[in-house]
Amino acid sequence: MKLETKCVREGYQPKNGEPGALPIVQSTTYVFDSTQHIADLFDMPTECMYSRFANPTVDAVEKKIAALEGGAAAMCTSSGQAASLLSVLNLCNAGDSLLAVSSLYGGTINLFAVSLKKFGIECIFVDPEASEEELEKAIKPNTRLVFGETLANPALNIFDIERFANFAHAHNIPLIVDNTFPTPVLCRPIEFGADIVVHSTTKYMDGHALQGGGVIVDSGKFDWTNGNFPEFTQPDESYHGVIYSESFGNIAYIIKARMQLMRDFGCYPAANSAFLLNLGLETLAVRMERYCKNALAAAEYLSQNENVVSVSYPGLETDPYHERSKKYLPDGCSGVISFVIKGGRERATKFMDALKMASREVHVADIRTCVLHPASMTHRQLTDEQLIAAGIDAGMIRLSVGLEHIDDILADLEQAFANS
Repeated sequence: MKLETKCVREGYQPKNGEPGALPIVQSTTYVFDSTQHIADLFDMPTECMYSRFANPTVDAVEKKIAALEGGAAAMCTSSGQAASLLSVLNLCNAGDSLLAVSSLYGGTINLFAVSLKKFGIECIFVDPEASEEELEKAIKPNTRLVFGETLANPALNIFDIERFANFAHAHNIPLIVDNTFPTPVLCRPIEFGADIVVHSTTKYMDGHALQGGGVIVDSGKFDWTNGNFPEFTQPDESYHGVIYSESFGNIAYIIKARMQLMRDFGCYPAANSAFLLNLGLETLAVRMERYCKNALAAAEYLSQNENVVSVSYPGLETDPYHERSKKYLPDGCSGVISFVIKGGRERATKFMDALKMASREVHVADIRTCVLHPASMTHRQLTDEQLIAAGIDAGMIRLSVGLEHIDDILADLEQAFANS
């Protein structure tokens, strides 16, 4: 099936006489005919046995997202932050390190630099355009993974997935890629060598600002038996001695994350949340096309506006990442634009307050056009040095173009410039 068809048809296929729409299974528990049946499920968790691990509604959505990304399996979480956290904790123990590019979402930077440090896990940040020599200097014998973001939030630089995948694989470690902004409609990192993909499904996948969520997708392609990951090849005493690589093959990573981390952290989404997410996924391909069209028109307008210092949108031919976008994002660069307004932080605030239609909110990738000031909001916790490393100017405004008519979006921007 083509991707547009997968958005509608994958995950849930009703059998004869069953509901045509994905049912909401509003239950925490499942009843079985025998004790042995439940015991067998702990050995081979192929059915839902408790909704902290799995739920039929969520399971259908996990299958759909895995199919969209070209992965072997997926696990939904209660937020994008939870997905990023569990994707790392599934590989890192106290005393380990990970390598991450510096142009990540501010919440992810704080998670890796501050919270993971409390777990005894070190995050080494590198410039996304670092040379091979610089990357080699940054990696350590205890480095367990490399982490990047396809389209950085809010700097909008494009991560060179294939290059970093080759680098990670040369060191026998996996590459994890946050693919939130492009979604699998615009980019599928696994096709370029990524091993694990994470999303904040709160954004474009949901699309309607209805509920938070996240997902981890396992490509099923990484060799966990290469000697660097004994937790996959040795018995897990916390889970009756199972050896994940032997029992679960190419979905060992997701099963380990589910039966170890989801068991202990319990950040699984509710069935109703998955139902709403599925509604968003069904229209994802259609919406992404409109987001990209509107955003390119808005970016072109901003690039010619005398009130704007600079515009970051890889779809623009003048953007430094435009050539790379042809490889990774040939069908569009999502609906998010970052631009720096003349007058810095103070003018940025006045401009945002002057908008009449666009929403001022701590959100992005919605059906409604919305704006945010990263330096004082999502990246407020970063130092000036970290802001610069993340590609954020004090006068930067993140504009998330919605599905309104482009004329109305541009008219709102025009009057806000005039009144700020």
